[in-house]
Amino acid sequence: MFESFYLVVFALVMEFIDSALGMMYGTVLSPLLILMGYDVKTVVPSILISQAIGGFIASWRHHRLKNANFQSGTTDYRVSTTIIWFGVFACLIGVFISVSISPKILNTYIAVLVIVIGIMILLNKSLIMTAKKIYFLGFLSAFNKALSGGGFGPLVAGGQLVFKDRNEKGAIGSTDFAEAPICLFSFFIWVLLKGLPPLTLMMPLCAGAVVGGFFGPMALSKIKSKKVLKMSLGVLVLVEGLWVIYKVWIR
Repeated sequence: MFESFYLVVFALVMEFIDSALGMMYGTVLSPLLILMGYDVKTVVPSILISQAIGGFIASWRHHRLKNANFQSGTTDYRVSTTIIWFGVFACLIGVFISVSISPKILNTYIAVLVIVIGIMILLNKSLIMTAKKIYFLGFLSAFNKALSGGGFGPLVAGGQLVFKDRNEKGAIGSTDFAEAPICLFSFFIWVLLKGLPPLTLMMPLCAGAVVGGFFGPMALSKIKSKKVLKMSLGVLVLVEGLWVIYKVWIR
């Protein structure tokens, strides 16, 4: 009973932060659940389905609160759908090779890339946004999401902020919009290959993610300073990259 309560609270807090700032749910919650004694093969699909549900709620809220605009033809819509299409392909690869690839190598590569993105954001360095760069972000982030349950937000949200003239709130909203169907697709592949995770883990996480996904976009809508938001995201991206390095090589 108490454990289910803790799971709801953990998921609520992490999804609130994730839907407000575009990252942290899987990256933090996945290792936390493993430390609590849950097997990684039940943690990853539980993270995926709960974040899919929370992400769909958050996407609706982002659009309604005008953090992002997901009408057909807008930049937010184009970026999101591009990431989704390439992400679905990456999910297939990620899940199927999850039993053979070295997580240490992949996570180190992801962490280094995230750290570079964080530094570029903080130094106010920018790149021209191109379709190829969006393809790359979508493929790599979804691949890691399907493999480990985390690593999507720092790459997609942080990566977009490196592009010139990319709106901070739109980048966060687009991350949630793209992440939800990718998580859902990855979950179904996991279930087909490895079975349904225990409901005692999955259901509390889903319940917490729904509440967090509803209120997180509201917090984002209240942030007025674009500079403060961008610098906060830069620090958060950098910390997440360093945290992954610590988990992989030091702890």
